[in-house]
Amino acid sequence: MFMKDLMKKVMQLLSLLILSIALVEVLFSAQLDTLIIPSAAMAKNPKAVVVLPDKYRQTNDSFPVVYLLHGWSGSYRDWPTKMDLKPLADEYDFIIICPDGGYAGWYVNSPIVKDSQYETYIAKEIVVFIDKNFRTIADSTGRYLCGLSMGGHGAFTLLAKYPERFAGAGCLSGAMAMTGGERRAGLADILGDYETNQQRWEENSALILADRLVGRNKAILIDCGVDDFLYQTNVLLHKKMLDLKIPHDYIERPGAHTWGYWTNALEYHLLFFRKNFNMEVK
Repeated sequence: MFMKDLMKKVMQLLSLLILSIALVEVLFSAQLDTLIIPSAAMAKNPKAVVVLPDKYRQTNDSFPVVYLLHGWSGSYRDWPTKMDLKPLADEYDFIIICPDGGYAGWYVNSPIVKDSQYETYIAKEIVVFIDKNFRTIADSTGRYLCGLSMGGHGAFTLLAKYPERFAGAGCLSGAMAMTGGERRAGLADILGDYETNQQRWEENSALILADRLVGRNKAILIDCGVDDFLYQTNVLLHKKMLDLKIPHDYIERPGAHTWGYWTNALEYHLLFFRKNFNMEVK
């Protein structure tokens, strides 16, 4: 009887210990939530994933934000399902926002499709929502854009169009030259065919918009694998920025247009942003 009571107490203590450990992990690790961030411009209610670093709940500090953009045919779920973003949020003390850019929204405002206004949605509506609902560095020094493929294009072009709102952009395997006549993954559907809408295409091309960043001194990292089918567009942008004397970092290494490349590279971009942020706030 004594042994039974003793074992029962031991099991109860073990249960309490396990529960305590679980509570500590919940309280002191990054938090990931899915939110609805409504869009008046598109008259719909897209979702986004929000990752808060552990220090967000431990302190009353305000935090810089990284807006992490997905690629063509993806959604707000892509990055969080392909890798664990929580350790990166904890390591670099960023709030990470994974918004929805549409299946083929290209982070531009479409004059054709009314509910595809993802430029306004990402650069304006989401920023306002996040600054209102979270403790953020609510100015350009505390906002960064990062994305892959279509999202790499989006990160660069949104920085070029709204330099007063963002501190920098990280471009992973970005589609940087929207000047060809091909349909290119739905662009013709939202901008019209290239042959009769060439100016519209070029006004949304990273290669053309680079001129707007002259003298801006933004934190820009262009990163692409040498086996990627978009590699040459990244080389072209890099060379143009050298000619324009636009400060930027450029990385090329073995790799293709794959999640393996992007999940490996993301931490380099967050480290790049963190170093830039630390320099800005000194």
